[in-house]
Amino acid sequence: MARRLPRTDVAIVGLGWTGSILAYELSHTGHDVVAIERGPWRDTATDFNIGTAPDELRYAVRHEFFLRPRQETLTARNCATQEALPIRKWGSFLPGNGVGGAGAHWNGQTWRFLPDDFRIRSHMIERYGEKILPEDNHIQDWPVSYDELAPYYEKFELVLGVSGKAGNLKGKIQTGGNPFEGVRKNEYPTPPMKQGYAQELFTKAATSLGLHPFPLPSANVSVAYTNQYGCTMAPCTYCGFCERFGCANYSKSSPQTCVLPALVREPTFEARTECEVTKVNLSADGKMATGVTYIDANGDEWEQPAGLVLVCAFSLFNVRLLLLSGIGKPYDAARDEGVVGRNYAYQTGGGSTGFFEGVKFNPFAAAGSLGMALDDYNSDNFDHGPHGFVGGANITCAYSNGRPIEYHPTPNGTPTWGSAWKKAVRDNYQKVASVGAQGSVMSYRNNYLDLDPTYKDPLGRRLLRMTFDYKDNERKMATWMADRCDAIIKAMGTNKTQVHSLNGPWSVVPYQTTHNTGGAIFGDSPRTSVLNRYLQSWDVHNVFVMGASAFPQNAGYNPTGTVGALTYWALDAIFDYLKSPRALVPS
Repeated sequence: MARRLPRTDVAIVGLGWTGSILAYELSHTGHDVVAIERGPWRDTATDFNIGTAPDELRYAVRHEFFLRPRQETLTARNCATQEALPIRKWGSFLPGNGVGGAGAHWNGQTWRFLPDDFRIRSHMIERYGEKILPEDNHIQDWPVSYDELAPYYEKFELVLGVSGKAGNLKGKIQTGGNPFEGVRKNEYPTPPMKQGYAQELFTKAATSLGLHPFPLPSANVSVAYTNQYGCTMAPCTYCGFCERFGCANYSKSSPQTCVLPALVREPTFEARTECEVTKVNLSADGKMATGVTYIDANGDEWEQPAGLVLVCAFSLFNVRLLLLSGIGKPYDAARDEGVVGRNYAYQTGGGSTGFFEGVKFNPFAAAGSLGMALDDYNSDNFDHGPHGFVGGANITCAYSNGRPIEYHPTPNGTPTWGSAWKKAVRDNYQKVASVGAQGSVMSYRNNYLDLDPTYKDPLGRRLLRMTFDYKDNERKMATWMADRCDAIIKAMGTNKTQVHSLNGPWSVVPYQTTHNTGGAIFGDSPRTSVLNRYLQSWDVHNVFVMGASAFPQNAGYNPTGTVGALTYWALDAIFDYLKSPRALVPS
């Protein structure tokens, strides 16, 4: 029997980017806020200490900062005719564990989606006709536009101190920036990072091919910076320990560096760590949330009553919590009905690796978002008509690390161990550069999330089941993008390249990306979405759900910038809701 606690104004599930921002903004304006986080408290000075933070074995290999499958996992399969089996070791993606969530161990690429991404279905039909859309697609326009989100993108970028170069400033294209981006009101908060020799070659090669390279937007800040919350960051030292690591130098934007120092000073805020929310509690008629139930580290069960519940966990676990709580109709792929679990999407990858002579690229002088990029093949910035696919990719030449255990690129045909392998690693370490494409994934009827009928967690709750595979549209797109990458790297000065794209069915084993989206999408109709345009549940109006689970499909970018913008967009709606609780959009 759960013990009942005193009521709070707001209960927040998860204390990553979205949870920490909402907790600060709401507690700072006088609301009582309780944030409940499954993992431990994490702080830069203690958890990311300079003496232990750059430990590749501990963090990159043994995954100390990541969720343990024994805490929570999911089952996975490629199609409905297969039996889904539990993931027992994270591979394809790496969910975070603890305060900061994935925002503590991410690389730092902080993009704004392109204007066409927000009305992709309408735009593609207007330009090419409906026949260009892939079979069984669930592609939907977003219920918000780029212009609506632009001020919120800027607010998030100011919190992070993002480094970059504007390409479209107040409608005027800027030299050195991204000419395809949506209009910006102001420059980036901090200037671009310093680029390496490989990026210089990429810039020259791409320009010679008529393309438009620009610096990656980076949350590994280039100069000292203090944000609007009074949190101060130090300039990046290019140590190469970003993804899978916490930043000991206060240089990588994370909740720990950008929000939590201000949040912990708020007297109306309380964090409860190592406590797992098991369900959102509902009123007898199911139309209002009454709070949440959680289990603490001792195994004791508690009920936390609340006037407002904000679901801010990792995207996949947002979906599972809604399903376990009975909020929204579960998606049924056989009938193509229901909404919770609908429109799961991932990200495509591919590119080309080049082996050079007479160069020293120094890959160890790196950062999570250090590099040059181009958007000529992203969204609908190119003519899709001849190619038979929709979607696109950003293309980059970047070094995130040159670490000793896992970074040892060698040519095809090299033995995987022994003296010949050691010689190849030694000979090629300084001479390898890659051009990669990170591409979109459309949503489909048969890519979805639901509750597994067989497997359960230690608390007896059904695991989330993922049914996903890349479709022909994404395979065509990834192959075409890999060829574009190969042309660029050859123009950089080598003919010795290895092209890599999507081969075989999607697998949970090799790491690909942690960019899971969809499953609790927002939209204009409760028939095809879980949330309205303000990320408010259509069915339970005092529940809001944050994060990439709201995306109707995924674009050719990292999702974090858009997740942050949507958080501030929803925050304005939440303040309005608190003045007069109601459904903000009639259903």
